[in-house]
Amino acid sequence: MESPARRGLRHQRAAADGRPGRLGTGRHVRLSGRADGQHPERLSDLPDRGTGAVFHAAHPQGRQIGPATPIFCYERIRAPMSNRPSGLSEKARPPRVLRLAVAGSVILMIAAGGLFYYASQVAAKKRAANAGTETVVNIHAHNCEPNALTVAAGKNAFRIVNRSERAVEWEILDGVLVIEERENIAPGLSQVINANLAPGDYAITCGLLSNPRGTLHVTPTAESDAKAKARPSMTAFIGPLSEYRVYLSLQGSALIKSVTALQQAIDAGDLSAAQAAYLPARAAYQRIAPAAQRLSELDNAINARADYYEKREQDPGFTGFHRVEYALFEQHSVEGLSPVAQRLQSDVTQLKKQLMAQSLAPDQLPAIATRTMRSLADVRSNGEEERYSHSDLNGFAANLDGTRKIVDLLRPLLTRSAGERLQKIDAATADLDTTLNAFATADGYRPYDQVDATQRQQIAAKAGALADALGDIDSALGLSDL
Repeated sequence: MESPARRGLRHQRAAADGRPGRLGTGRHVRLSGRADGQHPERLSDLPDRGTGAVFHAAHPQGRQIGPATPIFCYERIRAPMSNRPSGLSEKARPPRVLRLAVAGSVILMIAAGGLFYYASQVAAKKRAANAGTETVVNIHAHNCEPNALTVAAGKNAFRIVNRSERAVEWEILDGVLVIEERENIAPGLSQVINANLAPGDYAITCGLLSNPRGTLHVTPTAESDAKAKARPSMTAFIGPLSEYRVYLSLQGSALIKSVTALQQAIDAGDLSAAQAAYLPARAAYQRIAPAAQRLSELDNAINARADYYEKREQDPGFTGFHRVEYALFEQHSVEGLSPVAQRLQSDVTQLKKQLMAQSLAPDQLPAIATRTMRSLADVRSNGEEERYSHSDLNGFAANLDGTRKIVDLLRPLLTRSAGERLQKIDAATADLDTTLNAFATADGYRPYDQVDATQRQQIAAKAGALADALGDIDSALGLSDL
């Protein structure tokens, strides 16, 4: 191998003879002079400086030379990547669009944080403003605090704080009738229940069904006494209320018949037949659910989910439709299910009797429909109601059938007194109906586990819009004063 000193002498002789020196890229320059006739004396005089190549010069004695050292010869070679300048080249820098996108994202994050802070401050101020008008109830694992409440008649707001480790519901009961309720209050969170209460004594539920109930005493006021004396005639509502009783009687009979078919399939040990019979029986119940859910004790026996029992599915108190559903669609078995089916058949028979025995005030007619649609929008649209069979859409459609019946009964009164509000109700009803029909199949509806999150949100939004529209009926017709 040629030594650096020997190579330097060879290039020196070549320069003296006017021959070209070699460049690493294959180009040649003559060391005898530049274009201006001057011999390059320093490294800074070399051509192509700054092009990304590195020039190495050799001293005749083989010593390393610097930029200011006179040179005798040189050759250019490709520089390895590690010898390039440490800064990014123009091509290596991030594109301008990317830099702008990053900057925009930062700005959006700052703006979102500001909006969140503003919203939290507004919510805090609103809670502070309502603090004096809200009655706070804390639900613990096994009781309510306070367990005895006293409020004045009229509109009241109750803030229900869930301090247990389970999702709970809270109800105001007038005997066996549910006046107001809020379902699925998550642990650590609170929800507000607004109730227009008449003077009297009520019961309140406190979380799990096994927990002791509390009491609610509502004292009369001058305003409530005046309203009681000035109530108008109920003649206009006799027709709608009577027709609704006929509807409940017919649907109650259909429920008993379908549950009997379900019981017979279970008693016969026929799993497939029992699964097929479950869906029409469940739909029959959902059509009268707005009225049935007023009967707290029976509704809990027929319709309560496992979540509301201490031991969930293994709790001995867990009965009704969801206990049957759990066995048929989760355990895929009818073994030991006959007593549960017999109890369900007995309960739905008793349900029809109580529905016929109970009177229904005019303001409760739209209120029960509103409550059903609100529950669909806020709770049941998440798929927890029919978690084993995924038959939620069948239930939603049946709920809509029951709600549509109530609207039709009130239609003559709404047409005369609140035509614009009736149009809103009809439009919201049609929107929800169209949304549900998009999932219809030849034998019912698509299983709910095949409905994605976006589609579930659409169903919830449509049900919520219908609940809002139905909520205007009371004020439009003055039902609370009847």
